[in-house]
Amino acid sequence: MAGWKHMMKYRSTKRVAKAIDIKLLGSLGRDDLKKLCGDTYPEWISFPVYEQVKWLNKQLSKLWPFVSDAATMVIKETVEPMLEEYRPPGISSLKFSKLSLGNVAPKIEGIRVQSLKKGQITMDIDFRWGGDPSIILAVEALVASLPIQLKDLQVFTIVRVIFQLAEEIPCISAVVVALLSEDTVNTIVTDMLQWPHRIVVPIGGVPVDTRHALVSDEVLNFYSSYFSHIRPDHMVDLELKPQGRLLVTVVKATELKNMEMIGKSDPYVVLYIRPLFRVKTKVVDNNLNPIWDEKFELIAEDKETQSLILEVFDKDIAQDKRLGIVSLPLIDLESEVSKRT
Repeated sequence: MAGWKHMMKYRSTKRVAKAIDIKLLGSLGRDDLKKLCGDTYPEWISFPVYEQVKWLNKQLSKLWPFVSDAATMVIKETVEPMLEEYRPPGISSLKFSKLSLGNVAPKIEGIRVQSLKKGQITMDIDFRWGGDPSIILAVEALVASLPIQLKDLQVFTIVRVIFQLAEEIPCISAVVVALLSEDTVNTIVTDMLQWPHRIVVPIGGVPVDTRHALVSDEVLNFYSSYFSHIRPDHMVDLELKPQGRLLVTVVKATELKNMEMIGKSDPYVVLYIRPLFRVKTKVVDNNLNPIWDEKFELIAEDKETQSLILEVFDKDIAQDKRLGIVSLPLIDLESEVSKRT
């Protein structure tokens, strides 16, 4: 009996020691392992940034018929006002005549959870969807009606979801949604959703904590007057806010490409930080070395991620041709310091 007791105690001690070693090994990073292993560091060891969530995809497939119906209503109520707000001249109405997300559920390749700020939980979701939606947009013009059908829709993006925590049930006062993946096409959707731009969804009945507001009332009032669709309210701490003004002087260009068969290009410059808030210079006719010498003021909202975009176009009767484009990250600029490029 004494021998059995001694053996069980020995095995228990070994299991505890092994568990401690495994926990310690799990806390090591890539650099720590390289220091320990030296030249014998195995290449097959990987540290995935995103955790796989196969269980979540299984549940999402079961829930998709219900989620699809709810998402359809939210998309219609959210996107149709946006389409109406940015409706081009000559179009009297832009609405969905049919909107269905289909039967194929999206797939979440992985989730990364991080805490970047006190009182918030940030989740980056690797979201992929190659669905079978049925989407028809009814375009009502002054003289005719034109249905536009969207087919073969595929979405591959990183969705950032930020939960604003609260001390009351359900312990979440608001949810912030944005896209992290860069898009080569500047659209209404990317301007509203691509990080740092975001949509803030309040959770009913729970007040949003604004004790850690990042900007003053004067800045908020200025921002509200600059962008009429953004207002200082009880969710201001979660909304995108201006960090400063960017003063840009478009001086000149040299040796531009000639896009004309007869004569020379008629260049002008379009510059912006957000695609929907563009400004442009005058057109210099028949000149490959134009001089504009025009000043512009733009609002910068996130110096870490935003860039100043400058595009040079050739003015044409049919369609303007792009002569060149340059992107200047705002993080490379210093406050109150001029930079010539």
